[in-house]
Amino acid sequence: MHSYFKFVKDILIMGLLNLFSFVQTLIFLPVITKMLGAENYGIWSQLIITMGLIVPFTSLGLQASLTRFVPSRKDKKEIQEGVYSVLILAFFVALAVSLILIIFAGQLSLILGFNQIFIKLLAVVIIFEALNAILLVAVQAIREIGKYFWFMILKMSGEIILVISSIMLGYGLYGAVLSFLFIRIIIFFSLLIYIFKKIGIKFPDFSLIKNYLNFGLPNVFSSLSYWVVIASDRYFIGFFLGIIFVGYYVPAYSIGTILGFFLFPLSSILSIVLPKLFDENNMNEVKKYLSYSLKYYLLIIIPSVFGLSVLSRKLLVIFSTQEIASHSYLITPFIAVSILLYGISYFFSQILVLEKKTKTIAIIWMVAAIFNLGLNIVFIPRSGIIAAAVTTLVSYFFSFSIMWYLSSKEFQFKIDWKFIFKSILSSIVMSLFVIWFNPAGLLKIIIAIALSVGIYVILILLLNGIKKKEIEFFKNLLTNAYLIKSKI
Repeated sequence: MHSYFKFVKDILIMGLLNLFSFVQTLIFLPVITKMLGAENYGIWSQLIITMGLIVPFTSLGLQASLTRFVPSRKDKKEIQEGVYSVLILAFFVALAVSLILIIFAGQLSLILGFNQIFIKLLAVVIIFEALNAILLVAVQAIREIGKYFWFMILKMSGEIILVISSIMLGYGLYGAVLSFLFIRIIIFFSLLIYIFKKIGIKFPDFSLIKNYLNFGLPNVFSSLSYWVVIASDRYFIGFFLGIIFVGYYVPAYSIGTILGFFLFPLSSILSIVLPKLFDENNMNEVKKYLSYSLKYYLLIIIPSVFGLSVLSRKLLVIFSTQEIASHSYLITPFIAVSILLYGISYFFSQILVLEKKTKTIAIIWMVAAIFNLGLNIVFIPRSGIIAAAVTTLVSYFFSFSIMWYLSSKEFQFKIDWKFIFKSILSSIVMSLFVIWFNPAGLLKIIIAIALSVGIYVILILLLNGIKKKEIEFFKNLLTNAYLIKSKI
């Protein structure tokens, strides 16, 4: 029983971290936009997005290799070899990339539209971010989820405290970026000391690195393609329209992506349950889990899309500025629907994962990325930031459609279309109530959300959208996930 609760606790820990990450975004959003303006928030967003592009590349996909191979290793020397060889290789790749950024900082500043000092600071940040990413994965790989949680909390809370303090003390965006670097240096040395104590110190001979690279490198292309779909539009907006329009676009985009949180609990459990059932050829159970999981995801995400779309402008006024809200409130609905499609795509992609067709998934995202790039180049100069949101939605719809089509050739699971209709109908009624209520200010918005959730739940129950046997589904899913994980 103790192990069962530990399993549940681990899932809750990862969920809380995911939630805290979204909260952090919502904290930075009003502080930077209200105190430093839309243009500085645009620069901040470009720096974060660029870091998100480069850091996964510096690891060469070896984070996935650590997650795959280290947990099953019993020999301490093998664990040391894996962790330290990956860490050293990532350091030299990150160092090389950072030097390139510093050398070409002048040219990059002209392209990105802001002072080259920020690019030079970013170059240093990338080194420590890359090393921290490897060390944090190593902490996960040796199954120290509790420690991982506290390191992540220290990192995120440290960022919040230092960044906000530097801005309030009048150091501006320069001080915020320096704070971002400082907390990463602190986390790096804390993680390194912890890893030294946990697994000891060993200079690697790189005997495992070939196998690690063979496993990890394909993940780089998949991650890069997905990054292009979700983030490349910021660069085109900055290039064609100017950095201030990035500052308009990103707050609305960020609010839309909050809905991504709802997928995490299901995906973390299904990744454990489905492979076991599939390997045992228990296809009826595989289909049932996929069907029920999709239904419960839609139960939450559909009304969330409607509610977020209706409240978009009011939320942007609260979390950013009136100027930003007036320019970008129409962005949020497109991004919210994109996240809905991405979540649905996940359930179809699991069929391809079970059939060991991960290369197919990578190709789908690569084609979607090329498609997205082409649309952005053509339409952003003509139609502005709304075009970026529309092309994002079109790209997600493309990947969703292809994923659904290809997965259906392997096997299919039941989709409850009647429930989807009931959920949409209930969401429309709920949205009409929010429009009528017309909340103004954070407190009234919270009240409106609480009341609208109640209305949605009552309507779903009255329409018999959820049945008793389905209410037991999550309990059984969680129990089965624990039983499978405990045998690994």
